[in-house]
Amino acid sequence: MSDLPEHPLLSDRPAARSGKVVSAAEAVALIGSGDTVATSGFIGSGFAEGLAKALEHRFLDTGEPRDLTLVYAAGQGDGKDKGLNHLGHEGLLKRVVGGHWGLVPKVQALALADKIEAYNLPQGCMCQLFRDIAAKKPGMLTRVGLGTFVDPRFGGGKINAVTTENLVELMEIGGREYLFYKAFPIDVALLRGTTADAAGNVTMEHEALFLEVQAVATAVHNSGGLVIVQVARLAENGSLHPRQVKIPGVMVDCVVVGEPEDHWQTFAQPHDPGFTGEVRVPVSGFKAMALNERKVIARRAAFELRPNAVVNLGIGMPEAVANVASEEKMADLLTLTTEPGVIGGIPAGGLNFGAGTNTQVLVDQPAQFDFYDGGGLDIACLGLAQADRQGNVNVSRFGAKLAGAGGFINISQNAKKVVFCGTFMAGRLTYEVSAAGVVQHGAGSPKFVEEVEQRTFSGPVAAADGRPVLYVTERCVFRLTPDGLELTEVAPGTDIERDILAHMAFRPIIGEPRPMDPRIFQPHPMELRDELLSLPIDQRLTYDAARRTLFINFEGLTIKSPEQIADIEAKIAARLGPLGHRVYAVVNYENFLILPDVLDAYIDMVQRLVDTYYRGVTRYTTSTFLRMRLGDALASRNAAPHIYWNRDEALERLGEAGAP
Repeated sequence: MSDLPEHPLLSDRPAARSGKVVSAAEAVALIGSGDTVATSGFIGSGFAEGLAKALEHRFLDTGEPRDLTLVYAAGQGDGKDKGLNHLGHEGLLKRVVGGHWGLVPKVQALALADKIEAYNLPQGCMCQLFRDIAAKKPGMLTRVGLGTFVDPRFGGGKINAVTTENLVELMEIGGREYLFYKAFPIDVALLRGTTADAAGNVTMEHEALFLEVQAVATAVHNSGGLVIVQVARLAENGSLHPRQVKIPGVMVDCVVVGEPEDHWQTFAQPHDPGFTGEVRVPVSGFKAMALNERKVIARRAAFELRPNAVVNLGIGMPEAVANVASEEKMADLLTLTTEPGVIGGIPAGGLNFGAGTNTQVLVDQPAQFDFYDGGGLDIACLGLAQADRQGNVNVSRFGAKLAGAGGFINISQNAKKVVFCGTFMAGRLTYEVSAAGVVQHGAGSPKFVEEVEQRTFSGPVAAADGRPVLYVTERCVFRLTPDGLELTEVAPGTDIERDILAHMAFRPIIGEPRPMDPRIFQPHPMELRDELLSLPIDQRLTYDAARRTLFINFEGLTIKSPEQIADIEAKIAARLGPLGHRVYAVVNYENFLILPDVLDAYIDMVQRLVDTYYRGVTRYTTSTFLRMRLGDALASRNAAPHIYWNRDEALERLGEAGAP
């Protein structure tokens, strides 16, 4: 036994504040058979590895405790032996309610062999449910999960045949359907922080994520349970800054100082100060991806990004979208997020996934899912493992392989736009990419099936909500319609019948598919940044009927091609032609750029507009160079060459600008 003061729950003596500090073995000795145990973590971030190991050792040595119910939100493991894999022993667990299963093969094996009752519920709903348990509410009411395998009509989140109790109910309120996730008391919390004082106050200054530790601690404390927190170090009572305390001592029963090897920041990293904001990491040495099928898919997905968009990128194929955004110099225009609470910065990958470098903000995981569920995400790029004619997507279960949903259901159901990214076929395939398109080597198996094995995303629910959804592959793009999938784009060199329809279990809607942008298949950058920053011409034209004046906003526009010039002329003609009379025009040329080889074509277009539609025109820009260059070009066509400094001056002079 340790020579530390005995924990008050281990004796009949009155509690002393210093008695909260105990060994891992003493802490887990308080867990009784049949208890419900909640853990926190995201892969390895914030997971109490030392407590899980101590609980495993106790069970293997004594056979106790038995028949535990394990509850957790995000996946917590390394896919091998760490994390919740320590608890993957028959007899130790009776029931598991988890948000993700792919990283815990030892627990997964028990579920697939019907050795335990097992549920997979959405990660966001799980971490939010802890707050409802804390507040002693009957449960959580939400639309998240409708039409998916969590919906009682499609399984209620049950994983195997021995799982019979319904934890999710379908309800109707005000004529709309909702899912009700039932609350239940929790007896034990196994949590992690960085520093604790003897009163049990815990800070998280060296943790990569805050997760749902406060919600779990509150839920367990208010359930009359036991809160155990693993920390890296101890501090004097009263020395912790109150604004840094994430778990109040009034909720904490046991503090355990973990061994250094059991308190890595992630399962891949002992400590990275870039994950905690202690330093800002230089972003340099960026290396572009090789041109392969992953890059083709990521490039097409990148066309859906918009300036100032808040984005979530799923693990796997969608991670390449961040690489493309960096190559196209677009990353600074976006705010990338991850579901455990990172906003801004650069999301980490691999076993560090969930953490972020140079983050702008770190919030608790339940708060992040509040933001997601309420439509805070502008776009989500997620994986595509299997899809069917209704637009349903499966990424969670394939025969004996149980990945689980994680945050996929919350994110895909509530983002303003969803782009699913994946190869058209499954299997160990190789690809050749060139300007002529993509050539696949190997047979593979269909991903587009008649009916997905499990509904992780509901196409009908998204279609009913009018949500834009794309399915991007290396050879074609589909979009979701109320009638199912429609083929909208085809890669160069791709034959629709031979290369697409022959490898699908159903025939999608086929209208007039257009070619995928040829830049996607070229080795050089696509120059998307300029395109991203350019407003569509339609949005640059504003007509003031009272003044009979057309305001043309060319600020930030770059003219590169005759096609652009023709488009501008057509859009202005379409706006002014139906009026039946000439108008004044005011043109904003601030930060305008035109390539030399198209200048003459542009001035010719301007002259045609002046001759046809304008009663008078003024222009303005603060660029002396552009004023001289455009002025000289306009003067050569006798087209009102004077260009003013600002909008007010241009408006003032407008009445003097008669038709040339």
